[in-house]
Amino acid sequence: PDLFMKRVRENGSWTLFSPSDVSELHDLYGKEFEEKYEEYERAADAGELKLFKRIEAVTLWRKMLSMLFETGHPWLTFKDPSNIRSPQDHKGVVHSSNLCTEILLNTSEDEVAVCNLGSVNLAAHTTAGGLNLKLLEKTVTTAIRMLDNVIDINFYPIKEAENANMKHRPVGLGIMGFQDALYILDRSYASPEAVQFADESMEAVSYYAILASSKLAAERGTYPSFSGSKWDRGLLPIDTINLLAEQRGAEFVDVNTDSTLDWEVVRKAIKENGMRNSNTMAIAPTATISNISGVTQSIEPTYKHLYSKSNLSGDFIVHNPYLVEDLKKEGLWDADMIDDLKYFDGSLLEIERIPSKTIHKYLTAFEIDPAWLIECASRRQKWIDMGQSLNLYMAEPSGKKLHEMYMLAWEKGLKTTYYLRCLAATTIEKSTTDVNRRGLQPRWMKNKSASSNISVARQGEEKEERGKAEMPVASCNLDGDCESCQ
Repeated sequence: PDLFMKRVRENGSWTLFSPSDVSELHDLYGKEFEEKYEEYERAADAGELKLFKRIEAVTLWRKMLSMLFETGHPWLTFKDPSNIRSPQDHKGVVHSSNLCTEILLNTSEDEVAVCNLGSVNLAAHTTAGGLNLKLLEKTVTTAIRMLDNVIDINFYPIKEAENANMKHRPVGLGIMGFQDALYILDRSYASPEAVQFADESMEAVSYYAILASSKLAAERGTYPSFSGSKWDRGLLPIDTINLLAEQRGAEFVDVNTDSTLDWEVVRKAIKENGMRNSNTMAIAPTATISNISGVTQSIEPTYKHLYSKSNLSGDFIVHNPYLVEDLKKEGLWDADMIDDLKYFDGSLLEIERIPSKTIHKYLTAFEIDPAWLIECASRRQKWIDMGQSLNLYMAEPSGKKLHEMYMLAWEKGLKTTYYLRCLAATTIEKSTTDVNRRGLQPRWMKNKSASSNISVARQGEEKEERGKAEMPVASCNLDGDCESCQ
């Protein structure tokens, strides 16, 4: 809840209750949650509640971040924006996300949330000149119709699932190949241009998806629980950011609200036709379908430019075809370059003959400051009626960095986050390369983030200023010798 995040910011305390004593809190959010929670705290202080424990909010926060560092999860998701911005706030409460944290639908005793997912290959709708909006409109309109059909022809293993789907008819259209689209546009993920593209591309998908659902409503009728929804009240996803600011406090919401399209067309369509689907958008991980399509997963940055992948079909060597093509144009693609990519684990930072501009364009996931990923996600989230599976990457995690990263995600209005991914302490032996050509390389140099200043990563004599983490990870079982503890 937002109240917990506020208590962490102000170094306040947090009270743990027995769920049986405070059962109302399960279904409350926003200001109503805060008021009731503080009422229970006063009751505990007055001796009216016996089962409670008061701890420092930062202490509990540290435990969460410690588990994230050690295991990559549990994934932090935010209850209040998920509910305050939900189109279906008139029909229940979002109690949890799905496993991958992009689906945010109401659940109750007689409703089990179901969502029918699809993803648009953004790279297939992008040229060097920008988005092909005409093609994107056609694809999104077709996809919404297809997903709406799935609701009726689907198999439901339990009646609660069928009940929820038929009553609300939610669908979740997302995107994949975002990184490929940036390569086509000759943009780095770590740039204001990428942030702008994230904003404009998601706005276009949102515009056409909502409009398509409204046109379907004119053809097939509105979903049964439409009356009273945010759609019915004239509120689009972009409008609900103001609701979040009102409930949380404007000083805790830092979200850009600019738009480029004429949304009055969409508002008019909904007013006339209603909506066929309670929800229309969610960005899923797309691990398999993106591989089949030959693009990067979902909204992910490139993991590495050369790596080995294993699945039930066998082992595969994955390379970046965009990088290969650019290096060929620059006359740099040769046997030595392949050897360098192997040696440096698919990173370009230490390959001195590659121009800085090319390196910046092809920064990999662990070389991009997480703030860029969060800002891009924030620009998307303002257009989406559900959520997005957002992995966060950190080459050299520390308690302080994790705290700042997740606090930023909260302030930027994100509803959910997904895995926290960190680098392993060791890498496999390079048995097919000549390590004597290069000498020993400090691990800190290979792993450091380079999105802000690429040239620093090339200066072997220059030491990185580490500083001590203000919030050290609680338990890593390495006797205090690992870099995160130091």
